[in-house]
Amino acid sequence: MNNFELSTFQEKVCAIPEAYDVFLGGGRGGSKSATMAILAFRHAEQYREKARILYIRQSYKGLADFEALTRDFFGSIYGTAASYNQTEHFWRLPNGGYFELGQLESPKDYTKYQGRSFTLLLIDEAGQYSTPSLLDKLRSNLRGPKDMPIRTVVSANPGGSGHHWLAKRYVFKNSKPWLPFYEPNSERDWVYVPSTYKDNPFIDHDEYEKQLRASCPADPELLKAWLEGDWAIARGAYFSTVIDEKRNATDPWEQIPEDPYTGKKWKNWLAHDYGSSAPSVTYVMLESPGAKGPDDRYYPRGSIIIVDELATSDPHDLTEGLGYTIPHLSERIINLCLEWDINPYGVADDAIFAQHGYSEGSIANEFQREGVYFERAQKADRKSGWEVMRRLLQDAGKPDKPGLYISRKCDYFWSTVPYLDRDPRNAEDLDTRGPDHAADACRYGLMNTVNKTVSKKRLQGF
Repeated sequence: MNNFELSTFQEKVCAIPEAYDVFLGGGRGGSKSATMAILAFRHAEQYREKARILYIRQSYKGLADFEALTRDFFGSIYGTAASYNQTEHFWRLPNGGYFELGQLESPKDYTKYQGRSFTLLLIDEAGQYSTPSLLDKLRSNLRGPKDMPIRTVVSANPGGSGHHWLAKRYVFKNSKPWLPFYEPNSERDWVYVPSTYKDNPFIDHDEYEKQLRASCPADPELLKAWLEGDWAIARGAYFSTVIDEKRNATDPWEQIPEDPYTGKKWKNWLAHDYGSSAPSVTYVMLESPGAKGPDDRYYPRGSIIIVDELATSDPHDLTEGLGYTIPHLSERIINLCLEWDINPYGVADDAIFAQHGYSEGSIANEFQREGVYFERAQKADRKSGWEVMRRLLQDAGKPDKPGLYISRKCDYFWSTVPYLDRDPRNAEDLDTRGPDHAADACRYGLMNTVNKTVSKKRLQGF
């Protein structure tokens, strides 16, 4: 740091245009805090007396390491020309910039920031916040001159109490790392930039890995998160040992590729779990003939790729549906199929084929009248379905075995499936009290590959 040498990772972060907010979301030791100090320095040098920077941690105790880092960094650059007020925790820089190190743990703590303005907001260790509400409130303090960009940079390691909301907002979005995506809560464009300790050339990698392994010997999922920066981990969850962001997440596809052997599109079908007061989930599923996808990744024959999702869940409650009627839901499903140029045809839960009393026929009949055609998933027992799903998740990435791959576009899947608990009365099953609608839809679609339901029906004509 004294020689102002940047790592390759830090150079790439600095190259991101200031119009984009940044999520530094990787494993432990990836130099995220040091990168924040560098961004603060650059902001102050660019905008001088207009620069008003706020760095946030949950507690003052947590500020100690970053305070020491800035003393070393700014002291080496400015010498005695920069002054630090230890009581009020702020830097006065010789270019006129103001840099405050702040604490935010409760709504009461926010009062000291109310009505104040900042041009750069740095939030470190955001995973310590179980909900984003306090941090979201801070965004109201971002204000600057018309010709000056304002920006937020957030850093976190996977595995903390805020893991779920951070993964949902910034990791499993409709983009791959290092590419911009729109984040609706902030109404801003963000870039997710992962790193691990291996991206930090200023530490002893072997020694640091030993320290991490020693810190969590009985928690392999957390160790994996810290070492690899894997946001798909969920400690003790049903799929925790078989799902991996790097193996199972794919970049979004724009179209269904052609089978290189037949010239036809890869086999495709819908998988549907019905809900009204509960969420309804519909997936576009493909089966690889043993070929490369549009992302230039090879998918062994029989691999299943979920390329798109329609989930009717309340954005603030993953267990609540939006109350769509079947005509409204059918219209959404048909539009989804039009986007992919496929037939609105697939498999669904056996329950929608039962006769019900408030309408003529079954829910499946109602879908058919609207132009959406489902066959019974023939799902057999739940345990068999989960075993198929677990095996395919685990085999993803192997060159000679089919696996299950899910697009980052499938937000509801990545927000729920990795975190579903086991049934406390039956370790071989999911706890149905959780938001298991995406998992169920996926299971129905996978059992189609076992039972060949859609293929048989298509032979008879659609």
